[in-house]
Amino acid sequence: MDQTGNAVAGGVRRQLPHLTISAHTCGKSGGILRMPAPRTALRHAVPVVLEAVVIPLALFYSVLLLWGFRGALIAALGWSFVALGRRLYRGERASMLLMLGTMLLTVRTAVSFITGSAFLYFAQPTAGTIVIALVLFGSAIIGRPFTQRFAGDFCPMDPDLLARPLVQRFFVRISVLWATVLLLNAGFVLWLLVTSSLHAFVLERAAVTYTLTACAIYLSIRQFVKMMRGDGITVQWGAEPALLAVEA
Repeated sequence: MDQTGNAVAGGVRRQLPHLTISAHTCGKSGGILRMPAPRTALRHAVPVVLEAVVIPLALFYSVLLLWGFRGALIAALGWSFVALGRRLYRGERASMLLMLGTMLLTVRTAVSFITGSAFLYFAQPTAGTIVIALVLFGSAIIGRPFTQRFAGDFCPMDPDLLARPLVQRFFVRISVLWATVLLLNAGFVLWLLVTSSLHAFVLERAAVTYTLTACAIYLSIRQFVKMMRGDGITVQWGAEPALLAVEA
């Protein structure tokens, strides 16, 4: 087990505690928000992304090279079902990313198996990305930001923190940001889909998507910290509170 206790050992795995605002010991107004060290947050987020995104993509590309398109479809979807089923069997919380990804991958695979079209397999998520972007825009307009549903996958927050009006406004703005990034991603991916070979497209799409996602994550964190400090909250980075142990 590593120093942060974020590994699995003896049937126990570690999770980040919920972000919460605590009072200053000196009585100063505003409160303190202790953010986890970047490495600790990364250790928490990486398994989520690996399970739901990276491993299915790696399996798809590897099997595509060895056994062709249909075998790649089965490999990627099979992994997603196994990962989701394992979590449900153990009574663990499945990430929103994994559940949504498995659902969309099931539809994509069914359509592609029926048609035998690799183009449709990759065109479907592009269309889905556009739909999700429109949902994000719509959720921001009505004041019920969809991005808040994903917060627990990567940085769980205390309900009292989530209920703060300023935090609600933050999620509205971030929904607009992510919707814009998704539309840009869809545009780039669609262009690659019609101009690249299948083998090259898989890698090029991953590079574009991960780059845009990394930029959006950086801007989201930067905006959150700026917002909290603007509200008089002292943000402390690198705080290493005891991680929560849960049954693996």
